[in-house]
Amino acid sequence: MIRADSVEGYIEQSEWKEELILLRKLILETSLEETIKWGAPCYTLNGKNVLGLASFKSYVGLWFHNGVFLKDSADRLIQASDKTKALRQWRFHNLKEINPDEVRLYILEAIQNQELGKEIKSTSTPLSIPQELNLILKNNSQLKFAFEELSSGKQKEYAEYISIAKRLETKNSRCEKIIPMILSGIGLNDQYR
Repeated sequence: MIRADSVEGYIEQSEWKEELILLRKLILETSLEETIKWGAPCYTLNGKNVLGLASFKSYVGLWFHNGVFLKDSADRLIQASDKTKALRQWRFHNLKEINPDEVRLYILEAIQNQELGKEIKSTSTPLSIPQELNLILKNNSQLKFAFEELSSGKQKEYAEYISIAKRLETKNSRCEKIIPMILSGIGLNDQYR
């Protein structure tokens, strides 16, 4: 996915200019506010994310942040991964696949759902620090302080990164790798945001 500082810049960099221009035009007919989040166009209502535009190598798509609540009577939406609970996407592989009337219906329903307050509440799990990470934090007060200054999401990313490794050698090498990142105050996946 390309990243940009403006919607115009995002569209200009994309191979999907015509499709993005049409989808953007349909969205801007509504009351949604346009912004850039995560390097891509995002459309909000009262500060809440409703939908986004994204272009990739093989398709351009609409991302409905609470798409799970859409009726999807035309069966257009897909769940991007098993981990996504609310997000649904609609992929287009060429300009002819974009039916403006149908797209408008989905966008208007997404806005209505947001106005009704339909959203999946996030269920946060408590932070579980693996013993390898806990040991290096315990032995390095500067590192422990820097880790505690990170957001809970970034702390979880680091903890999970160490936890999912199967071999002790891998866990230890990952611990060594993340020390400078933690001390710099950056998250494991900041480069992708």
